[in-house]
Amino acid sequence: MAVTSQQHARLLRQATLASLAVASVLILAKGLAWWLSGAVSLLAGLTDSLLDAVASFINLLAVRYALRPADDDHRYGHGKAEALAGIAQALFIGGSAVLIGIQAVERLQQPQPLAATGLGVAVMLLSLLLTVALLLFQRHVIRQTGSTAIRADALHYRSDLLLNSSILLALLLSALGIVRADALFGLGIAVYILWSALRIAREATAVLMDEELPAELGCRMLELARAVPGVLGVHDLRTRVSGNRWFVQIHVELPGEMSLDEAHRLGQQAAEAIRQAYPRAEVMVHTDPSRPTGPTDSQTSG
Repeated sequence: MAVTSQQHARLLRQATLASLAVASVLILAKGLAWWLSGAVSLLAGLTDSLLDAVASFINLLAVRYALRPADDDHRYGHGKAEALAGIAQALFIGGSAVLIGIQAVERLQQPQPLAATGLGVAVMLLSLLLTVALLLFQRHVIRQTGSTAIRADALHYRSDLLLNSSILLALLLSALGIVRADALFGLGIAVYILWSALRIAREATAVLMDEELPAELGCRMLELARAVPGVLGVHDLRTRVSGNRWFVQIHVELPGEMSLDEAHRLGQQAAEAIRQAYPRAEVMVHTDPSRPTGPTDSQTSG
């Protein structure tokens, strides 16, 4: 059953608050466990939870600003605020990963036995339980709303399952006397966090640089416009992304003798065909008269 716009908004708010709540609880729990144990892997997990909370909060502010309607100074809206927030997150995440890596290398050179390992194991079990519960709720919200933002958040928390599982394994190995396991896992997690930062920066930069939508989407848009009865051809498709909107420009070829009203009507039909398939798209159509194929002006009789 389809949800109403109010239900849609309520589910998105609940999912965002649930994500922030889980991250906040895990920050407190991991912070206490790291303080008592000194485990580098727990520090990495604490950093990841801090990043979860910061990222969710920054995204909340950015999305709220990005959803503001276009105004006289921002005719294409404010969607790129999300990309700017992504760049800020990537820098923060990358710096945190470097700090974790430095501490992990120092701990490899000077290994130390861990304290309060049992508390660390309990915290990681709690982390796994809360993460699974959050993912189940996010899955419900995604089914009801189809939200891209919640789907991306869920993807991040699914990766957190692997992260938290590796920390749990590191603590168990350290408890068994393999003292360097904690530092090794901490170093591996730092590399993973740095890779995540680079991926976020790549995606944000693509938006800021007006990178085209994937080629398969462009081809499909051309096919949809070309399929409109009366359209003779299409060319010069241009696309870019800003926030949750796709901006699409396309030229459609129409018979040269067609009236202006009829040309406008067919152009709007071509735009609507694309919008029906891709509701996120804002489509601008330019109509061109089709040129007859015959002898060129340079050809002479002889």
